[in-house]
Amino acid sequence: MTPLRCIIVEDEPLAAEILTEYIQMTPFLQLVDVCPDAIKALEVVREKAVDVIFLDINLPKLTGLEFIKSLPHQPKVIITSAYHEFAVEGFDLQVVDYLLKPIEFNRFTKAVNKILHAHRVEEVAVHYRKSISQRPFYFFAVQKRSVKIYLDEILFIESLKDAVTIHTPEHSYATHYHLNELEELLPREHFLRIHRSFLVAIDKIDSFSAAEVEVGGRTLPIGRKYKEYVAGRLEA
Repeated sequence: MTPLRCIIVEDEPLAAEILTEYIQMTPFLQLVDVCPDAIKALEVVREKAVDVIFLDINLPKLTGLEFIKSLPHQPKVIITSAYHEFAVEGFDLQVVDYLLKPIEFNRFTKAVNKILHAHRVEEVAVHYRKSISQRPFYFFAVQKRSVKIYLDEILFIESLKDAVTIHTPEHSYATHYHLNELEELLPREHFLRIHRSFLVAIDKIDSFSAAEVEVGGRTLPIGRKYKEYVAGRLEA
């Protein structure tokens, strides 16, 4: 298995040193960079492939939570903080785990094993997608049934208040997935996150501007933090 590439975003040298040691002790992790603040981390994420971010919250210039919100495409994030009161907001932002300082190695190991498990599941899914010769599809849990949906039929996926809806030309299927889960599951070369609430099939886009895309007769907004990323993908 190729090691997961990770960065540390931490302004306390001792805390960064401890995390560095823990990462070096973990065979499936590879440390790419140590960033003293979120501004530097943004530069690294733009320039290098990063799978995992170990992120402090109380940082100069830009807080850890603000940093997460600014990312157009979010790697796996493990928060490392001395303060427990930000845990709820952190999990709302889909972080993998929330480690309280001082961090023990066994607690660190438990957190990174969550990422390893998710990565292995994704590898299996990728292998499955590559191995099948027939038209790709998944069985999605819809109410109390598993419904076969061909990937090339999906127009876009919409996150509503209490469900995620998969839209095809003929039907709309309300599921109980999170949009982030489907974004990880579906092939990124064919699907594009344009908004916190929308994931679209690139080949089903009829037109687009800097602010919106048109898919299947629906006009969908492009989120502010996604604009640069979306423009780069579509204009390419």
